[in-house]
Amino acid sequence: MSQTADDHHELKRVMGPGLLLLFIVGDILGAGIYAVTGQMAGYVGGILWLPFLLAFVVAAMTALSYLELVTKYPQAAGAALYTHKAFGIHFLTFMVTFAVACSGITSASTSANTLAQNLFGGLVVNGWIDEEVGTGTITLVAIGFMVLLALINLRGVGESVKFNIALTLVEVTALCIVIGVGFWVIAQGDADMSELADFSDYEGMGAVFAVTAATSVAFFAMVGFEDSVNMVEETKSPERIFPRTMLIGLGVAAVLYILVAVSVVSVLTPGELEAINEAEGRALLEVVGKGAPDFPIDKVFPFLAVFAVANTALINMLMASRLIYGMARQRVLPRQLAAVLPGRRSPWAGIAFSTVLAVLLIWYVASDPDSDIVANLSAVTAFLLLCVFAIVNVACMVLRGRRGENVRTFFTSPGALPVVASLLCLYLAGPWVDREPVVYRIAGALLGVGVLLWVVTFVVNRATNADEPPHFADIEHMDVDPSDDER
Repeated sequence: MSQTADDHHELKRVMGPGLLLLFIVGDILGAGIYAVTGQMAGYVGGILWLPFLLAFVVAAMTALSYLELVTKYPQAAGAALYTHKAFGIHFLTFMVTFAVACSGITSASTSANTLAQNLFGGLVVNGWIDEEVGTGTITLVAIGFMVLLALINLRGVGESVKFNIALTLVEVTALCIVIGVGFWVIAQGDADMSELADFSDYEGMGAVFAVTAATSVAFFAMVGFEDSVNMVEETKSPERIFPRTMLIGLGVAAVLYILVAVSVVSVLTPGELEAINEAEGRALLEVVGKGAPDFPIDKVFPFLAVFAVANTALINMLMASRLIYGMARQRVLPRQLAAVLPGRRSPWAGIAFSTVLAVLLIWYVASDPDSDIVANLSAVTAFLLLCVFAIVNVACMVLRGRRGENVRTFFTSPGALPVVASLLCLYLAGPWVDREPVVYRIAGALLGVGVLLWVVTFVVNRATNADEPPHFADIEHMDVDPSDDER
């Protein structure tokens, strides 16, 4: 049988349930738990585990909507595809897609700062430097790391399954060290387990709003599951294995996070829980250092954390630059952003654009000496994705209403659960959550950049009569691999 032209552009289905599970778990784990644990403890104290549990519930509800949609539309464009199918408004599709790309950039910026903090923390613990470095040095290293990621990305580095397995095992190992240290302290009888039920209102917000704020922060640690829908065209029998595998992956991540929270509360005193917020991305390093002072674990752990966080940042920037490239090819961003290197075929313009945005973000947040860089950048990521998830949940209900009675379905989210999930996402994105004003300024500025680029594209297309107003002509393959570009 001869191959058709389309056969050459189909992705190879190589992922079974085991590899898909490792991909999902590896994508969720990483920078999130290192970045937000200290901030969450500063809100709720001993019930640190509760916001993780609540964030898991909201994420799982949204995941059910994603599963209903990915089994109905098994293409790799994710939220953009579902938004476009449900509403058919090209500008809304663009804003959702650009918000997802920006969330990857802000997440990578968070990871860069967390990596720098753990790196210097490891140097101090091992005695290789005498004292903690200042914010300026950490910022410079974070910016340098973003530039290094851009250079790696320019070489066309992809996400091979074997590489993902290795990184996932490192991530799980690092978290298991934290859990092991916590349970070692518990086994020695040095932990006050009653602290796990003790709510400490360190911020004076009241129980409801303090838990809400901590849950919104915890949501940053639960994101990543939505990226797995972009692997649907490389998964064997996705309609059958995707639902179970995604939910198991979310569950594994939630269990690990809750056990980490139990370990943190077991090792640290109430006063240390209140102060751990100041550690920013080094919170888990401090837990390991105090819980196992006589073991060399604390000397190794920060570098495992660096490796895990670096993986998160690399995946985020690969995703962001790919989306920028895809939107430029669809002519909803300036065509110049679709430029690729002649030899390696990597999307250099998209990489440069996303890297410049990330560097500017890190510099802007760090320019305020009183700003918590990790907390603010992770909050921007969570805010953008909560808004996207609210739209995806609504899209799920809209598309369900259009489904014919005789249309075969593989998975359906129970009842009106997508509506509940949408309302919860909007609630966690609301102004009553204790976010710094800079979070909304950054999110607004990023989306403003998107609107400006949309307008520029519209004007240029009209002036050159090159195309209709910006639109997604081939949304199902918007995030096509740059190596498929035949120009």
